[in-house]
Amino acid sequence: MKKVLLTAIVSLLSFQTVMAEDWGTLTGQVIVKGDIPAPELLHGKGAEVKDKEVCAAVDVYKDDIVINAENKGLANVFVYLAKAPKNVHPDLKKVDPKAKMLFDQKGCMFTPHAMVARAGQVVEVISDDSVAHNTHTYPLKNQAINVLITPMAREGKGYVVDNYTSSESLPFAVKCDFHPWMQAYWLVVDHPYAAVTDKDGKFTIPNLPAGDHEFRVWHEKVGYINRKFTVKIKAGDNAEKPIEVDGAGLKAGKLTK
Repeated sequence: MKKVLLTAIVSLLSFQTVMAEDWGTLTGQVIVKGDIPAPELLHGKGAEVKDKEVCAAVDVYKDDIVINAENKGLANVFVYLAKAPKNVHPDLKKVDPKAKMLFDQKGCMFTPHAMVARAGQVVEVISDDSVAHNTHTYPLKNQAINVLITPMAREGKGYVVDNYTSSESLPFAVKCDFHPWMQAYWLVVDHPYAAVTDKDGKFTIPNLPAGDHEFRVWHEKVGYINRKFTVKIKAGDNAEKPIEVDGAGLKAGKLTK
């Protein structure tokens, strides 16, 4: 009887601790100010590139700078905590083994172009193309892979990456050696508090512990947009004002401080 009562008390205290903790959701947007760089043609339809029947079936534009012309939102920006906070929401502590990430290749371009994965999470590299690719990663801490991806390797028949168990300090490049223009970026973190901006430049990071947090804001063309993006999270919704990036500096690959 005493053992049952003790178990009940411990469970109640744990429940009260979770209920007492405040959690907040961070939302924001990265926008380009000043001149908006125009989309840049990578190669035109029918261009003399390797596997042109697939890779140059249509006009292909560079994907290193993707901006929504209507709202100036900048896509593919990483926003993340450099280190896991002391408290992590109970629902997010463990990596869901079923939450597999898919990394695809379509028209000889990687998709998604920028991706966040939890340490220990499974990533399956697949392809929608009728030509072969290879996927070559360049992590700082985890073991690199350099593997052949066969034509039309759809889900269940791709290459499974399940050995990325260490957190990376920066996003790292992923390339195809067969088609050298193909490049994407992965970020592996050991916590759930990281995101990539969408086509509108927007991001959401839910269930952060209340308090002060210092995020990194990083884009492949310029590196750190903000290395110390400080946010005070309160319980509930936390909408930050837009993070601005100079358009000329973005195109030049160097932001002025």
